[in-house]
Amino acid sequence: MTALVSATGLTKHFAVRGGSFLRRHTTALRAVDGVDLQIRSGETLGLVGESGCGKSTLGRLLIRLIEPTGGRIDFDGHEITGLSTKAMRQHRRAMQIIFQDPYGALNPRMSVEDIIMEPLLIHGARADAATRAKVAEALRLVGLPARAAQRFPHEFSGGQRQRVGIARALVLNPKFVVCDEPVSALDVSVQAQIVNLLQDLQKELGLTFLFIAHDLSVVKHISDRVAVMYLGKVVEVAEKHAIYSAPQHPYTQALIAAVPVLRPQDRARGRRVRIAGDIPSALNPPSGCRFHTRCPHVMPICRVQEPALTEPAPAHHVACHLVNPV
Repeated sequence: MTALVSATGLTKHFAVRGGSFLRRHTTALRAVDGVDLQIRSGETLGLVGESGCGKSTLGRLLIRLIEPTGGRIDFDGHEITGLSTKAMRQHRRAMQIIFQDPYGALNPRMSVEDIIMEPLLIHGARADAATRAKVAEALRLVGLPARAAQRFPHEFSGGQRQRVGIARALVLNPKFVVCDEPVSALDVSVQAQIVNLLQDLQKELGLTFLFIAHDLSVVKHISDRVAVMYLGKVVEVAEKHAIYSAPQHPYTQALIAAVPVLRPQDRARGRRVRIAGDIPSALNPPSGCRFHTRCPHVMPICRVQEPALTEPAPAHHVACHLVNPV
């Protein structure tokens, strides 16, 4: 299966200014720091990690909502890293995003029809009957009635607002959609409805998803493969079943062990992994392996040498000196 989206050495550093007026200094917040990643056509790649690890920033970088500091992005066989705004326009239709907050992402002063129609107008369509028919079809795809087009965001529940956001993302018939924690702000019962809707839409429309989340149970349900991020780095990528049944990186093991189970006594004792402390600051990340300050298996080499993302098993990539001894 070919890669629809790929990142090579992708980096995003945000300048942070501090100090007094006369002694002002600038440091870099390393939100994404050298990520190599491929997303195959037609798959759902789950992206997980603690808050602040760079998941959302990576998703926005891949569709160039924000500009990278370094590295390369390829989309559908074309490098898009340095394209101008005008040159990027031809790719914009094919890449869309669903935001986390279903209310904050919608203009409260616009009707649902205007919200969904706006991307079409930006790309040259006219506000005519044909365009309104596309809006009605987008509403049908997400399970909303045609009469919803004349209502405003505040008249809907959270789940319905997220369906509007999904309709807006799909109205341009994209190939690739970044789902940036699309269910984290919803009730559990509504989460299941939205996840099932996304899966149905993927089968019907042939979509490719990057599904960003912190709930590993949801990621396990929807994803084909899973990538794990820690402090701006991807530390493990593998098929879903390999990640959940045999995680290799100590950080991934800790995340999987923390997933709630109905019968705690059924959890294998050997899988329980504890990590101490909080995630370090991206302003001053640790040297060597960035997880070494919390890792229960830390070795001297971990403190001085950054591990490469290698493939110790087929289709299973891990960045860890314990798995890939030097």
